[in-house]
Amino acid sequence: MSKSPVPAAFHLSGLGTDYAIYVDLPEGSKPDAGEPWITVLCLDGDDQFADLCKARKVVAKTHALPPLLLVGIGYGASYGKPGNKRSRDYTPVAITEAPDAGGADAFLEFLTGTVWTELARRYPVHPEIRGIAGYSLSGLLALHALFKPQPFFNRVLAASPSIWWGERAVLAPLVVLQDRDEALPARLFLSVGLKDSQSMTGDLDLLEAQLAARPVRELTVSGARFPECNHFNAIAVSFRTGLVELFAG
Repeated sequence: MSKSPVPAAFHLSGLGTDYAIYVDLPEGSKPDAGEPWITVLCLDGDDQFADLCKARKVVAKTHALPPLLLVGIGYGASYGKPGNKRSRDYTPVAITEAPDAGGADAFLEFLTGTVWTELARRYPVHPEIRGIAGYSLSGLLALHALFKPQPFFNRVLAASPSIWWGERAVLAPLVVLQDRDEALPARLFLSVGLKDSQSMTGDLDLLEAQLAARPVRELTVSGARFPECNHFNAIAVSFRTGLVELFAG
C-alpha cells in the first residue's frame, strides 16, 4: 500500500507493472494559459512525492519558481512491499544480493516514452527543460539517467544517491562521457546528510572530486551537505535546496 497522502491521478502499464502516477499542478498557472510547465518526475512516488510537493510550497514562499508540474512515479506500494519494484527499476546492474536488479535502462525507456508521452497529452509540458528527482536508490537512477549518452533529463536532483550499488557502476558512464569531452548542457544537484554512513558520504565526495578533476562541458554542478541529517531525515531539506538550485530565478 502506498504512503502517499494523495491518490494516484492515473495509472500506466509497462514492464509488466501497473505504475501509479501522482500529479501536483503548478499553482497560479492554468493549462490553457500558453505557458509551458517544467515537468519534474519524482521517483519513489509512493513514499517521497509528498516531500517534494511540500518542498515546492516552502520554497515558493521565498523564491520565484517557474511553473513546475510535479509527477510522482510509484507502484501503489511502499518500500519493501510486494509490488514495489524499485530495486529492479532504479539500478543499472544486478548484484548477488539482488539478481533481478539492473532494469534501469528499460525503466528509463518507459519514463521517457510511455510516461512522458502521456504527460504531454494531458499537460503543457516544457519541450526543452525536463527534470528528475530521486533520493537514495532513486537518486542513483537520477545519476544514471544523466550520465547516459544523449540524456533525456537535464535538471537532475540526486539526493543521498546510492552510488555504492554494483561497485559504483554508475561512475563508469561518467568516465566515458569525460573521455569523449562531450558537452552536457544540464544542471545537477547533489546532497547528503553528514550523519549518513561513511559509504554514502564518501561516495558522494568521490563523485564530486571526479567531476571537479575533469569537468564536463556545460554541466553545472551544485551541492549541499547537511550536518545534522542522516539517511532517514534529509529528504525534505534536500528537496528544498535542490529545487532552489535547479529552478529558482
